[in-house]
Amino acid sequence: MMREIVLDTETTGLDPAQGHRIVEIGAVELFNRMPTGKTYHVYLNPERDMPKEAEAVHGLSSAFLKDKPVFEKQVGAFLAFVSEATLVIHNAGFDMAFINAELGYTNHLAIPMDRVIDTLAMARRTHPMGPNSLDALCKRFGVDNSKRTKHGALLDAELLADVYLEMNGGKQTSLGLEEVKKIIRVVSAADQPLSVSARQNPLPPRMSAAEIEAHERAMDGARSSRRRPRRVLLRYLAGRTLGPGWRGRRIDHFEPGFPSIFTSSEAMSVCAKGITGARNCLVSTPESAGMSW
Repeated sequence: MMREIVLDTETTGLDPAQGHRIVEIGAVELFNRMPTGKTYHVYLNPERDMPKEAEAVHGLSSAFLKDKPVFEKQVGAFLAFVSEATLVIHNAGFDMAFINAELGYTNHLAIPMDRVIDTLAMARRTHPMGPNSLDALCKRFGVDNSKRTKHGALLDAELLADVYLEMNGGKQTSLGLEEVKKIIRVVSAADQPLSVSARQNPLPPRMSAAEIEAHERAMDGARSSRRRPRRVLLRYLAGRTLGPGWRGRRIDHFEPGFPSIFTSSEAMSVCAKGITGARNCLVSTPESAGMSW
């Protein structure tokens, strides 16, 4: 069982050491690499001004944030949602620096980086030449990001969740909660008989008509015979002396290929007559299994 939280933040700037704060947190829950539909989202009052450069990125103004709760009031809910799950973050070093700074301001332990998966690092390993921004990854994996006109923590977390699933096996692992429920309903309906319909377009046979006819003749012969003879493929060079049973008989030449199936007496006759030209023949005889060469 694996629980992961795909997370994103928006901030007032680039460095918490310079007094910048988190203004938005968005998170999406995955369970065994499938979205559960549970999310966490909050806007935060940074208790400081909003630089114009940062507002241009995410569109969150000081006026919008002034009546929002401070992080100290939301830290309990945030930690409860995250719990012990692995965090999945794009450019994790940036977001984790801010999250751990906020946790430090409220006298909480920092979240260790060994609990964090950085999708930017993953993307750089597979595509070292880039680009590897979230928008670039959405385009690479066919994730629709048309609603992303500005950065938003929850929207970006949802997009990153789709990208992360694609990076770990594709859409077959990214079934939504409703699709999972449908599968469970179908599988659990054991009392309902399954209906199997015939294939609309039957597959073509893999054997030709001649091969099917030859197979049927062979099966008819096998069913009508009380004893199936052993068939031994004899491969030998001109001049090879046969073993017990045919001792002293020399084969100078035979017709190439396998023109006939001989019984032991017929093979003896062939050897005795010295038919010329061949190197191989197919012999059908019960006693041939004990022959030596």
